[in-house]
Amino acid sequence: MGNREREIFRVTFAGSIGNAALLAFKFVAGIVGHSSAMIADAVHSLSDFLTDIVVLIFVGISSKPQDETHDYGHGKFEVVASFLIGLALLGAAAGIVISGAVKFTRWLSGEELSSPGYLALWAALVSIFVKEILYRYTAHAGRKLNSQAMVANAWHHRSDALSSIAAALGIGGAIIFGGRWTVLDPIASIVVGIMLAVVSLKLLKASIGELTDKSLSKEEEDEIVKIINSVPGVFEPHHLKTRRLGNRISIEAHIRMDGKTVLEEAHDRATDIENRLKEKFGKDAHVTLHMEPTKGEKA
Repeated sequence: MGNREREIFRVTFAGSIGNAALLAFKFVAGIVGHSSAMIADAVHSLSDFLTDIVVLIFVGISSKPQDETHDYGHGKFEVVASFLIGLALLGAAAGIVISGAVKFTRWLSGEELSSPGYLALWAALVSIFVKEILYRYTAHAGRKLNSQAMVANAWHHRSDALSSIAAALGIGGAIIFGGRWTVLDPIASIVVGIMLAVVSLKLLKASIGELTDKSLSKEEEDEIVKIINSVPGVFEPHHLKTRRLGNRISIEAHIRMDGKTVLEEAHDRATDIENRLKEKFGKDAHVTLHMEPTKGEKA
């Protein structure tokens, strides 16, 4: 396991410890404080803990070097982890919305929802603070290490913080105002659930794009063409194909050179292009160049 994978493991493991402690605290607070919102929030933290385990497993697999069965390495296993996290996040969002809708329907029918205790409110406030710290810590590390799975997992931390905000508003409103104001809990849950669904769909879209070999952005491909054209004696880059391989990218392109160029010089130019692309897009970038003679006389 390389330095990158060890850092991902360390950050994710720290998050999993925080999630385990929070979900235990929330379950106790939800039961003792008679708060269904807090119990639902504890289930959300449980989903966070499970996705931490998914990341730890898949990052270990994705760090394996290329072998006879995976010529491009195992980087896409990390994308699979990101996809699974997106699914878990979407499932958690659906659960929050459904639970809130059921409570709201009961309130409309005249039922007075139970008022929770202060322990549940404190649990929600602690969760907001801890989960926001975990989000910032994990997201920063994920961007630094170019790990989509970590960034996706960071958003799961943020989603739990948002869920706890909804719980805090509902629980706090029920405690302070009592009576019919307990409806604040299900209303806030529905709003936050919709927000989480939007985030999860964005994560799923990005993951599906990589798993189906979506090309890099136009800006990135334009930069690739610019780099190729910057090498003297190289002309007309074409048939450019790009895709992501987990945390690295693959670049394939056809280039033209003077047909009289000796093989050694042509090889040196291709190597120069490869080195420049790797300097820009990472030393592990996969670069394949196909050389063709120019159609006219160019020097």
